[in-house]
Amino acid sequence: MTESDKNTAVISYLNLDNNGTISSSFPLRVISTCNMDLYKFPFDTQTCTLTFRSYLYSVNELIMLALSDSYNVLRHSQEVFASKGDWNLLNITVQNGTYGFLNNKYTVVIYKVTIKRTPVIYIINLIIPACFLVILDICSMFIQRYEERLVFKINVILGFSVLLLILNNMLPASGSQPMLGIFCCVCMAMMVLSIIGTIFSSYVLDHSVNPQHVPPWLKTLVLKYMARVLCFRKAPSQKKMTRNGTLTKEPKTKATGDVQRMKDLQEKDNLEVKLLKKLLLEILKIHKRLNLSKTEVAKLEWFQVAQVIDRLVLILYLLTVTAVFIVLIYAWGQ
Repeated sequence: MTESDKNTAVISYLNLDNNGTISSSFPLRVISTCNMDLYKFPFDTQTCTLTFRSYLYSVNELIMLALSDSYNVLRHSQEVFASKGDWNLLNITVQNGTYGFLNNKYTVVIYKVTIKRTPVIYIINLIIPACFLVILDICSMFIQRYEERLVFKINVILGFSVLLLILNNMLPASGSQPMLGIFCCVCMAMMVLSIIGTIFSSYVLDHSVNPQHVPPWLKTLVLKYMARVLCFRKAPSQKKMTRNGTLTKEPKTKATGDVQRMKDLQEKDNLEVKLLKKLLLEILKIHKRLNLSKTEVAKLEWFQVAQVIDRLVLILYLLTVTAVFIVLIYAWGQ
């Protein structure tokens, strides 16, 4: 689109050179649009094309040529280029050519303008706060009291929602989705998932008030398989203080009758001591089982289930955010 600048008076003078060239100049505003690729936002580089051609006259009647080459156009454009600090002019190329339409050829002049976005303002106002909120949400998984953790997570997700609104206002209308927006959406989804996991863990822990044990299917799934995969350590159990095995007798050697009887008595005493130790260990185990009431065992099982669920949500959170962050850095680095 082209329109005259209404703020400037129209110049009604002609310039006449000594070689017979007559030029008439007047200010003109050119409005152009170009498709923007926002995949690498805010580290994106855009290339816009300005095409000037005749609408009526073919090459037999009118030939259009660029007044300056690419170097002079770029140098002059860098001197007069003005922006709000969010774009940098990288390059301008000038091309002269022709195109055919309805058995006629027309001349065309094409200017390709390459500009690069300045990402500092987006890094300070958007990317760094988003990373801080994600780190805070991950650290909140170590809060032991689920009520306090839930309140903290809701506050974090509200702050992250404000950043998403800021990102939506910064992005221009485009058909491509930037990687930064995908990263923020994934982080928001993981925050919601962590809140759901916290609610579920709190719901599981509330069952510890009842003396009922964990259902067998849940105990097998969570405490046996999931705990093993997540490298979760259960409550410490007594280590075996004895080793299974058979008692072997030392080979007899040639000795006197008294020495042999002393060895036999000593061996018999060792067997009795070992037997007493085994009986003592069994008595201690029975005593421990009697001390642990049914309610305490049930509470311990429900508490372990809640811890395993927390561990699962935390690992999924870390793996997902790390994978998306690596993809984001790889996309920006290309």
